[in-house]
Formats: sequence, C-alpha cells, structure tokens
Amino acid sequence: MLPKFSGRAFLAPMAGVSDPALRLQCKKMGAGLVVTEFTNIHSIIAKESQLKERMKTIQEFIEYSDEERPLSIQLFGSDLTALEKAAKIVEPYFDIIDYNMGCPAPHITQQMAGGALLQEVNLTQQIFSTLVNAVKKPITLKIRSGVTDTNKFLFREIAEIAEDEGIEMITLHPRTVSQGYSGTSDWDMIKELKEISSVPIVGNGDITTPEDAKNMIDNTNCDYVMIGRGAMGNPFLFEQINDYLKSNSYKEYTFKDRLDSFFDYLHLTDQYKIKFTNIKGQAMRFTKGMKGGSKLRSKITLSKNIKDLEKIMNDAYVSS
Repeated sequence: MLPKFSGRAFLAPMAGVSDPALRLQCKKMGAGLVVTEFTNIHSIIAKESQLKERMKTIQEFIEYSDEERPLSIQLFGSDLTALEKAAKIVEPYFDIIDYNMGCPAPHITQQMAGGALLQEVNLTQQIFSTLVNAVKKPITLKIRSGVTDTNKFLFREIAEIAEDEGIEMITLHPRTVSQGYSGTSDWDMIKELKEISSVPIVGNGDITTPEDAKNMIDNTNCDYVMIGRGAMGNPFLFEQINDYLKSNSYKEYTFKDRLDSFFDYLHLTDQYKIKFTNIKGQAMRFTKGMKGGSKLRSKITLSKNIKDLEKIMNDAYVSS
C-alpha cells in the first residue's frame, strides 16, 4: 500500500540534481514525495557486496535521511535476476520502489532500459511481475508516452499491463523518448491515462509555476503532479503549489530568498558525499533568472571548492 503523502506535488528523480540535500530541502518546503536519482540495478548489487565486506549497508552508496520520508528509490535496468536481487537489497531502506521506463538518454536506452522498454511488451510484463513479487513495498512506475511520434500512445498498453501486475501508481511524462525535453508535453495524454486507470496517476511535464500545477490537476484530473526542472534551484515551488491549491494564493520569493535557500542547501551538503561539480551545478540553478546571473555563473564555473563558491555567493548576496 502507498504511504500517505503530505502534499500533491512530488520532486522528480533527476540524475545529478535530486541529491539528498536538495531532496531534503524540497521535503521541508512541502514536497509530498521525493525520489532518489535513478540507480542502476547492477551497481546496487556490486556495491552491496563491497559494502557488506566492510560491515556497511547500501545507505553508504545511496545516501538519504529519514527526514525525507516517504522516500522512493528509482531503479533502472531490465535483467530480471538482477532486478529481483536489487529490489530486495533496497527494500528495507525505502518506502516505495519506482521503476524507470521514461529516461530518454541514449546511453540508457541503448542498454534496453529507460524509455526503450516501452516497445517491449513481454519483457515489461515480466519486469513488473518480478518487482511486485520480489518485495512487499509498493512498486510505482514512471513512463513516457511512447518512443517516437508514430507510436506515441504506447503508454496505454503499458499502463494496463502495469495495473494488472500490481503496480500501485503511475507517473506519465507525456513526451516521446525521441522528443527528449524539447517541444511541449501533451497533457491530454495524462487526462486519458487517468480516465482508463484505477491507480493514482501523477502528471509530469512543464510545471514551473503554481498556476501550471493547478492547471494540470484541473485539466487532467490527475491525483498528483511531479516536478523536475521547475524545482531546480527553486524548492519554494512546492510550498507555493500547496498554498495555491488550498487558497488560490501563495507567497512570492525574491532572489535574496533564493540565495538564502542556496546557503541552506550548501549547509545540508555537509552531511553527504555530494560531488563538488554537482554542488556547482546546483549553484548555477539557484541563480537562474537573477539580475547579473550570467556573470555570476561564469564565476561559479571557475570555483575550485566550497570555500570559493561560498565567497562568490556571499558577494552576490551582499550586492543583490
């Protein structure tokens, strides 16, 4: 059974972005669910055996804190034996196991994973069945609408199979794999999926404001919304969406607030092993749309360590 979610806006799994510090920050700002960066099932198995020898658990490899709960881990990979093994390894630590059938990145789709699986009906059915039978935690699914424009309605059959096999919630990003992140997402597909499904549906794609979230919910009747790029450097969006859905109004945040928020993020990174390049990337996102932002970003690019970065952001704070 799915856990209870405190809000209707979820943070999407994003490689190199949804690290444990950002997830925790978004959770504190009202995200109903946060999802780890997607993780390769073979890496989980390899890491677990290394960590066991050192009397450590998988938490050393996939870092998180209990304050993020309910917490979902996203897996990818289609080797059924490895999938079962990986699911059993992560089950004790996470509240939900999410399966990725939406990633459009070629290095993922080439290994018969992510969005490429949408065309593999039999394998997909075996994947769902393997996951649901391997663990007691709820299994959820994230998909794209199809692979190319000619088969952009593959989601219909996949969703039906998912439901039959016991998948408990489906997130649809209504772009095709070949679209990547270009063009606009077709929310009518979310509406259609909601009409044909009896499990909760999460709409994903092009939500950057509280108004977008409300429009998606009103127009598609989806149960929840998932936010990816819109939450980059803007954890306030979750609180704003929650408020807007309740009262039709929300607090506006200034760039100074955004910088404050970056320092909060930086403070949280102390507890985790997050690569400095990823932290720099987050700094870039927090300065998006800021007056003098591009100048600031070229300085951030040159920073060599946290100390440099703090100084650059402090200077920006003082002058903003």
